[in-house]
Amino acid sequence: MAEVRSTADRAEVHAVGKEAAVATAPVWSVDPRTGKPREQVAQEATAEEVDLAVRGAHAARAALADRTTRAALLRRAADLLDGASEYVIEAADAETALGPVRLTGELARTTAQLRAFAEVVDEGAFLDVYIDHVDAERTPPWPDLRRYKVPLGVVAVYSASNFPLAFSVPGGDTASALAAGCPVVVKAHPDHPATSELCASVLRRAAAEVGLDENVITLVHGFDAGVELIRHPLVTAAGFTGSVRGGRALFDAAATRPTPIPFHGELGSLNPVVVTEAAAAERAEQIGTGLAGSMSLGVGQFCTKPGFVLAPAGEPGDRLLKTLTAAVSETEPGVMLDHRMRDAFVAGVAERAALPGVDAPITPGAGGEHTVSAGFLTLPAALLAAEGPHDLLLEECFGPVTVVARYTSADEVTGVLSRLPGNLTATLQIAEEEGTGALPGGAELLAALTPLAGRVLVNGWPTGVAVAPAQQHGGPYPATTSTSTSVGTTAIERWLRPVSYQSTPEALLPPELRDDNPLDVPRRVDGRREN
Repeated sequence: MAEVRSTADRAEVHAVGKEAAVATAPVWSVDPRTGKPREQVAQEATAEEVDLAVRGAHAARAALADRTTRAALLRRAADLLDGASEYVIEAADAETALGPVRLTGELARTTAQLRAFAEVVDEGAFLDVYIDHVDAERTPPWPDLRRYKVPLGVVAVYSASNFPLAFSVPGGDTASALAAGCPVVVKAHPDHPATSELCASVLRRAAAEVGLDENVITLVHGFDAGVELIRHPLVTAAGFTGSVRGGRALFDAAATRPTPIPFHGELGSLNPVVVTEAAAAERAEQIGTGLAGSMSLGVGQFCTKPGFVLAPAGEPGDRLLKTLTAAVSETEPGVMLDHRMRDAFVAGVAERAALPGVDAPITPGAGGEHTVSAGFLTLPAALLAAEGPHDLLLEECFGPVTVVARYTSADEVTGVLSRLPGNLTATLQIAEEEGTGALPGGAELLAALTPLAGRVLVNGWPTGVAVAPAQQHGGPYPATTSTSTSVGTTAIERWLRPVSYQSTPEALLPPELRDDNPLDVPRRVDGRREN
């Protein structure tokens, strides 16, 4: 889900608050397997070009007003992406090293998202229509009130690096914004510019084929372009997936504009896991194997990677670590999304491993000139009970590493949990009897994890985010900067605002709010749900 920390930290933080450079640099596609440039794709956008892109998108708003046309756009975009799958997957693999199998699945997810939002648009429930007729008998009396939601306007989307499709140009932010009726200007991620150009051309072609202005979707490149985008007065909201530093800089810029705008940023997440003593005793080997697979999946480059585990000290926990050691040792070295991420990972794990009391049963780090190897670190949970140098272990380290803190009491578990930041996910591994209530503690631990995350799992692993209506991909800061979700159909709510009409003549009302309901949208009238 989002699922990557941006490589643009330094440049984006440096750029916020400064004027964009007059001259722009070429945009190169780079092979992460070798670190060598593949081809020049584009030029970084100037401030004037960003302005033109935003104004073009703003002018295209009216064309998106018709819901039937919006749904057609989303479906046509999905069809064209499927038709171009060979070229899209080839380009994405060349720029990310994620592999054709993974990217084939990601493309399927991307087109499924587009089609799911088309169905949402067709149904119309997202408009959240309420009608309350005049009621003079109430105290105080009610006037005639009719409420629904309208699109915000131009949305800026900042692509993620580790999902070049599902969280990039044609991804969930773009799909949900278009579904809401908002034109989109995407700031391409520097790790996959060629893939971004290809996908943008497909979406623009889809727009043209359904009779829309192609400027309902526009692409810009460059760090300074991203800063100009968040500043532009016609941009009304933004979606971001990336690092804490880069995302926070843009979030602050969005908040300090003359007219502040919503900034829906997904930043960093530790995704804690708590393994009860009973669970370790019951299935230590199964938990160890599952943890190894989840923390090393995709070379540890999922934002839902379980990066911190509370496991019991003693024999059951020892068996879990023995299995984890064996499983991680069989993991092949992998290529990260770019060499800057690789260098940050190697440096980050070295700094953590050097802390007193920290052991590395399987040492993570450099696996070769262009690869990294998976591993994990362990320490007594008591070292995390109070503020100190070990707090570094409570920060996300992007890549194939997790930290296992060994606890000796329930108080240590609750003490460490109380010091954790906000997360996308939190996972509880319990024994069967704890799930039935025959053993105490399960409900209390679930309650302790709930304030920490947007998605709480029991006896599962957080990598893998279903694109479902009930999904919540977002959590307390720094996991995200808002309470919304970036995955699932309710992601559309980020790009809408409610408006009420009071005592308005029927002929002047939007069709969705008229008594005869000509567009047949679901709504609640005088407290009763219709359709």
